[in-house]
Amino acid sequence: MFLDGLDELDQKIVQLLIQNARMTYSQIGEQIGISRVAVKMRVQALEKRGVIEEYTTIINPQKISGAISCYFEIITEPDQLMHVAELLNAQETITQIYRVSGKSRLHVHAVASSNEELERLMKETIDRLPGVLECSCHIILSRIKDIKGLRL
Repeated sequence: MFLDGLDELDQKIVQLLIQNARMTYSQIGEQIGISRVAVKMRVQALEKRGVIEEYTTIINPQKISGAISCYFEIITEPDQLMHVAELLNAQETITQIYRVSGKSRLHVHAVASSNEELERLMKETIDRLPGVLECSCHIILSRIKDIKGLRL
């Protein structure tokens, strides 16, 4: 299991927060049988260790604005990979960048507000990246399964 490095109570706390990050310390304590103060101390320790990085709200832009979600598979010359990643990181349309196994490969997610914005990203950024050997773009049509964070 992914949470093997945590004791049983910390595992339960993390599982509850993944399900609902808005749970209060009191609600968590009631469910796992410890005090609100004990939950708070454990959560703060998990945050300090970097186990819990952040609490966030995830917005599905397609539900409110008709935005376009896509991902790029980019293969670069080996010595250009990190430079390309830095250039992509500077773009606000780019939401995630992953280095993946294989030949100097990046997996890059983007959310554009329109076809025009996506085309502008491709023309002004993607097409101009140095050392790119191959690039493909895939439009995400719908979500079938989308797990946030850690799979438990």
